[in-house]
Amino acid sequence: MSTGTLNMADLYLNRKTGKGSNWLQLYKDQRVARALMDTASANSIVTDSSAASSSWGGGFRVNNGALNVGPNKEQYLPLWQKFKKAGKMAGCVTTVPITHATPAGFCVNSASRSAQDDIAEDYLRLGFDIMMGGGNNYFSPDIRKDKKDVYAAYKAKGWQVARTREEMIKASDDKPILGVFADDALPFSIDRKNDKDLTSGTPTLAEMAQKAINRMKGSKNGFVLQIEAGKVDWGAHANDIAAVLYDQAAFDEAVKVAIDFAEKDKETLVIITTDHGNANPGVIYGKKANENFDSIQKYTHTNEWILNTIKPTSTVAQVREIIDGGNGSTISEENAKNILSYYDGLHKEDGLYNYKKVPFKALAEMQQKTNSVGWISMDHSADYVELAMFGPGSELLKPFVKNTDLHYLMLQAAEVENKF
Repeated sequence: MSTGTLNMADLYLNRKTGKGSNWLQLYKDQRVARALMDTASANSIVTDSSAASSSWGGGFRVNNGALNVGPNKEQYLPLWQKFKKAGKMAGCVTTVPITHATPAGFCVNSASRSAQDDIAEDYLRLGFDIMMGGGNNYFSPDIRKDKKDVYAAYKAKGWQVARTREEMIKASDDKPILGVFADDALPFSIDRKNDKDLTSGTPTLAEMAQKAINRMKGSKNGFVLQIEAGKVDWGAHANDIAAVLYDQAAFDEAVKVAIDFAEKDKETLVIITTDHGNANPGVIYGKKANENFDSIQKYTHTNEWILNTIKPTSTVAQVREIIDGGNGSTISEENAKNILSYYDGLHKEDGLYNYKKVPFKALAEMQQKTNSVGWISMDHSADYVELAMFGPGSELLKPFVKNTDLHYLMLQAAEVENKF
């Protein structure tokens, strides 16, 4: 998340509701310690998500693509394993696959972030307490290449498996919980909001965070929980403003859940940050900047929804109608033809995000004229990022830190000696 994302989410919430984000309200009320954080990896000033998470998780910088495995195959014990050894409960909730880079970086060692089938099994072997997000592709025997039923393995070890929002709500707080609510990532927040089936079947990040806190708050030795709005990153890769803003707002609701608990508990440190910048979006100067930016409030769907609804067989009129339905504004026939031209012989690009074959960038550039939002790329950036801490231990934070510093700060704040 680039700082522009935080900025725009606060502007969006302020202009829509009259109240800004919970994150920036903590700044305004001077209730947090605040710093900038350097996010580099071992082999680049621009990190990927696995190396970024590993810097926190393992306390060392690793090469992009690795999870707590050093350039010379060093194995760095992940932070959540350290806390488990210290008697604490540990878990992760995310809007992307639970086996994805950021949650995995707190939990496992792997030479490759792509080994998600193995990571799904590692979580069970390592004995975490709650893991929730997407990722059915890595647990289901119907989809895994090796046909293993990883769900059955979890159940055999006493885990509850929740596949829907209702099952998550009903799950007992006395047993480990595996929540997997989508084949890949969870739907973007605005798409979920405007689809009855997704709304009823898929939990929000705030709901997952609350469930995880309820599951672990009774631990006599305390707990650690990672709450990740991973799809903010995916939306930035796609230059998809509705995806980014609405998912950042959903993350802000999860921030409130964490702060509300910490205020009552008095013994909990809440760390609010991001592991890297991405795409550097921002509101661009212009006479209609206010009016244009406010038009995003009328959006009902992400560009991902729009571009996946468009088919190679769609007509120009249908393309215009689909975009109008998602954005509340009609594009020209010429622009509609341009969008449709990308679907001629389309083969989606292999890789993590698949955003460069489908016309995400082209659509974002067209939207800039009516929403005043610009982007510098579709990739991560070397930005220093915001870091805020609330609660006991926040006094340890210095104004400028390296990402690896956070690993040791968390151990120190929790009074856990780094003897592993």
